[in-house]
Amino acid sequence: MNQYLLVAGLLGELTAELQRLERWQDEHPVEEALASELPFCVDTLSFDQWLQFVLIPRMEQLVMLQAPLPTSVSLYPMASEVYKNELAEMASLLRLIGRFDLLLTGKVVEK
Repeated sequence: MNQYLLVAGLLGELTAELQRLERWQDEHPVEEALASELPFCVDTLSFDQWLQFVLIPRMEQLVMLQAPLPTSVSLYPMASEVYKNELAEMASLLRLIGRFDLLLTGKVVEK
């Protein structure tokens, strides 16, 4: 199957899981928060917000344009750190993030 279709499907699953967990937000962050220079916008956004307002839209744009996809992503380590006190609740989201890393890098994430 086409990698763009796989990425699009996984982005849809990430969106649905964030919504199921009630971590999807209706209110968009201010532009300054999105312009952070730090990885994952750690100084301005929660990880949930970063997924929703940075990662998902950027990846959807790459898919839509059929632009080159990143090949050196490592979201799972950050996600597992962020959610370390909620592992049971966040297990499905963490699996999706691990699948995302695998899909783009071809490498199984360290758990």
